[in-house]
Amino acid sequence: MKSIKIKSLFISLIVSMLFVGQAQAGWFSWLFPPSTYTKTQHPIVMIGGFLAFDDILGIEYFYGIPKKLREDGANVILVNLSAFNGTEVRGFQLEKRLEELKAAKGYQKFNIIGHSGGATTARFVASIRPDLVASVTSVHGPHEGVELANWVDTLSNTLEDGGSVTTSVRDTLAGLVNTLGVAVEFLSGNADGDFPQDAMAMMADYTTHTTTVFNQNHPQGVPQSSCGEGAYSVNGVRYYSWGGTSAFTNALDPLDYFFAISSSFYSEDNDGLVGRCSSHLGKVIRDNYNMNHVDAMNHMFGLRGLFSPSPASLYRQQANRLKNAGL
Repeated sequence: MKSIKIKSLFISLIVSMLFVGQAQAGWFSWLFPPSTYTKTQHPIVMIGGFLAFDDILGIEYFYGIPKKLREDGANVILVNLSAFNGTEVRGFQLEKRLEELKAAKGYQKFNIIGHSGGATTARFVASIRPDLVASVTSVHGPHEGVELANWVDTLSNTLEDGGSVTTSVRDTLAGLVNTLGVAVEFLSGNADGDFPQDAMAMMADYTTHTTTVFNQNHPQGVPQSSCGEGAYSVNGVRYYSWGGTSAFTNALDPLDYFFAISSSFYSEDNDGLVGRCSSHLGKVIRDNYNMNHVDAMNHMFGLRGLFSPSPASLYRQQANRLKNAGL
């Protein structure tokens, strides 16, 4: 009889805890305070490069990474820009968005993390509007250009010189890529025409010649010596970068086969699109991660090499680095 009463009391206690546990959970929250590992002073703005989007049908450009950052306290804002267009065009789009966020939310500055062409876009905004930018973090950014772009530019010029038929082929290919960009904008919820597409302008901006001119006009953080580091801080803006040198990392990732081919066009170690030295900007965290260009944004859907680092961990570490720097 005594055993039955003890069991009944125990069951009643469990039931009570189930009903009121949620309400009482806050009473003990001081024992388990939320993590602030990635809680920077200024919001983190994340922007993509080639074929950029914020998210498509819930699938983020930086796959799963914003969630990891937010879990540890970061205020993360995903900003969409033209999927394909020149650096300055995309830069003015970013500047406009930052101004809107400043007016609506009262933010004063932003920590911009840009992948690929998003890094040069961030550099442009930091150059013309340092008052809006606390830091620029370049992830596999092409700061000395993209060698593959030189090959495409040469081919394009050859087609143009070849007459009306070959020029038509070039224009048709550019039109198809631009149409892809329009589709990306539509699927990401931006079908109002605010983000024009110009694939040829984007490609031209990453040739060696155009990049050299761009770096002369916007030299902040750019290394002054071959494969060196750039200034860590210019006009109050901190500059950081990291990159990779493994084009093929996972046989299950179809993009790896493209990178395995594209990497053969390069004169230096590369991630399939960006060379090791080209990825340098400001303080170089590391330039030879076992990652390719798409691994750096955690796609395809998190596929990466067996010995590749977790992309999310790299972004978390960088957010903590920004936090510790008072940014």
